[in-house]
Amino acid sequence: MILSLLFASALSLAAQEVVVVPEKWDLKTCIEYAIKKNIQVQKARITTQESEINLKQSKEALFPSVSANSSFSYSNGKIQTDGVEAKNNASLGSNYSINAGMTLFNGLKNFNTIKQNELLKKASELNTKETENNIVVAITGAYLEILYAHETLEIAQRTVETSKAQVALSQNLLSAGSIAKADFSQVQSQYSSDLYTVVNAQNNYETQKLTLKQLLELEMTDELEIEFPDLKESDVLAPLPSKDEVYRTALNVMPQIQNSELSIQVSEYDLKNAKSSYYPTLSLNGGLSTKYNNEVTTTYGDQLNNNIYQSVGLSLSIPIYSNGSTRASVQKARLSIQSAKLDYTGTQKELLKTVESLYQDVISMQSKFYAAKEQLKSTEESYRLTEDQFNLGMKNTVELLTEKAKYQEAEQLVLQAKYGAVLSQKLLNFYQNIPIEL
Repeated sequence: MILSLLFASALSLAAQEVVVVPEKWDLKTCIEYAIKKNIQVQKARITTQESEINLKQSKEALFPSVSANSSFSYSNGKIQTDGVEAKNNASLGSNYSINAGMTLFNGLKNFNTIKQNELLKKASELNTKETENNIVVAITGAYLEILYAHETLEIAQRTVETSKAQVALSQNLLSAGSIAKADFSQVQSQYSSDLYTVVNAQNNYETQKLTLKQLLELEMTDELEIEFPDLKESDVLAPLPSKDEVYRTALNVMPQIQNSELSIQVSEYDLKNAKSSYYPTLSLNGGLSTKYNNEVTTTYGDQLNNNIYQSVGLSLSIPIYSNGSTRASVQKARLSIQSAKLDYTGTQKELLKTVESLYQDVISMQSKFYAAKEQLKSTEESYRLTEDQFNLGMKNTVELLTEKAKYQEAEQLVLQAKYGAVLSQKLLNFYQNIPIEL
């Protein structure tokens, strides 16, 4: 009955850990799924569990250790006494004991180890959070790359439709004698080039989907149907808080900063533990033992009862000279503290560098987006006018294709600035502890 209950419980837990693959993937779904399934995140969680075990073990080290021992012996040999003929002598014996011991004082090393392991457990949890954050950043970048690639593909497909219509119109103009055959060939060539651009855009889109699929740890047979959000101009040109405010918030919420600060405290406990070797170690020991021998005429039970032996004692170990190992450990621990403080400063500077770069990227991309939108308006109008004039025979093929190329380039500049601004802005918000959503 108990085994069946345990088995049912295990099945229930296993069912809870199963992560269902969604039918459609928006950014939030991708992030939540990746945090549950990503291998690096799972390994970080295992490390956290190991730190919990270390903490528990260091607490249990304060209690006495107890061990039970038993031995059985058989001896056989000849014994000669007072000139009497030697006789065979065989004996059986057994010993039983229970021993306990505990450290009463060792320079507070056990207590310092507990406090240090508590810090290491917090550091492990922060490291797991940092790993999750790295996955969130990677997923966000990959997802926006897909959106960018998809919109690029849509533009390329619209361009092909336009080129196809221009080929048909040019065929009519050629038949009417309004354009030369060389002009018609140029339009046909541009149509072929636009078809090739669609193929490249499609391949890039599939490649970006594959990148995201791999980040999500999906199987080969799993489908990845992306949900495309409607990004408005207000999303691209959203106002920003001050750079100083972003950095100060990031210092308080980013796990790598807290983890680096904890490393200093961990190193300080290393120093305390190293210094504890200068102090004496006082231990308490106790034992209970008994034995049996078949040569004694009393019964087995009486012998075990009569041979009970108790012991209790204190032992004191005073360090006098340790070949300089304790002094070396103390010196290394002090250097580790200095190194941890430098790492903490370096982590702060790295965070500042990241925040400043993202902040500048947002400002730059927003400015580029605004300028590119204006450029797109003018190039689109110029292209449409040139196309109308070409249809009337007032412009040649070179002029049409030149304006078309300018218009396509302006479209790409808008897309680049749009998604560059959104990505940098979302990451900047993330450093303010604002969840990434689209």
